[in-house]
Amino acid sequence: MLRDVPFSEVARVIADANLVLLFGLSVPAYVLVVYLRALRWKHLTAPVHAYPTGVLFRATAVGFMANNIFPLRMGEVIRSWYLAREGGGSRAAVFGTVILERVIDMVTVIGLAFAVLALLGAGHDGHIAQGALLLLPVAIAPTVMLVLLEVAPDPTIGFATRLARVFSQRLAAFLEYTLTRFSEGLGALRSGHHLVRVACYTVVIWLVAAAIPLLAAFAAVGVEFDSPLETLGSVWITQAAIGMAVALPSAPGFFGPYHFACKVALERFGIPPETAVALGTLIHAVFWLSLTSLGLVVLRSRRTSFGEIEEAAVPSDDAGER
Repeated sequence: MLRDVPFSEVARVIADANLVLLFGLSVPAYVLVVYLRALRWKHLTAPVHAYPTGVLFRATAVGFMANNIFPLRMGEVIRSWYLAREGGGSRAAVFGTVILERVIDMVTVIGLAFAVLALLGAGHDGHIAQGALLLLPVAIAPTVMLVLLEVAPDPTIGFATRLARVFSQRLAAFLEYTLTRFSEGLGALRSGHHLVRVACYTVVIWLVAAAIPLLAAFAAVGVEFDSPLETLGSVWITQAAIGMAVALPSAPGFFGPYHFACKVALERFGIPPETAVALGTLIHAVFWLSLTSLGLVVLRSRRTSFGEIEEAAVPSDDAGER
């Protein structure tokens, strides 16, 4: 990301940015994203348990905060624990809805990348399309597993259990319990009502709410494009690039992959590398500060210690607790 980039120019772009505009538009947008994700999660978790929207919002905020602090996307595990603790229900079943949500987002990101590249006449060139192609197996594998657990849960769980029994009876028992509870979290796939609402929220999250911070960053730095279509195309391509860069477990807060994705996407639109790096730095900083602060506020308001969050990231020996 930083190769051959003049740091003095990056610093100048950041220093000249309108931070009031950037934070003023971005922070409410990130809170809106968390709220919309909570509403979408409500439909995914409906077959598991009737969770209030407030509990889902708090769990989502804590999950984002944890992803920004812990490595390997541990926030997905932690928000499942937090939701089950605050609202009841099976933690394994809740985690099933989290996996389903991640698959939905990954398929959306890959589709968004190809759609915008085709719309702008770029074909399948560059790092973005290559990244989408590389992520296809990552999206397809869990999708196939979800479908098998949905259409044929007993044979699928039985096969996985028999395979695990070769290594350990304890592993087989744990896997049988976990997959059984996990399959309960896929109930939203059986309801057309839930699927339609999930699709609508997904479109609004990715095409509208999550686009606001990027548009704010362009305005704050003074980056202009030739047409509204190119402006939206640059926003959505950058979102897709970021989504693909952070899809796999990595460093806490996605430091590095997040910035590189911004640089790769924005340079394609003729933005100088120093400006692209500055934009990536600013966008990531607002993202990290906003969502980490929101999660910490939730922990403070609910009197939850950070030590409890750390313990939730450690696997339990008790399958029932998982």
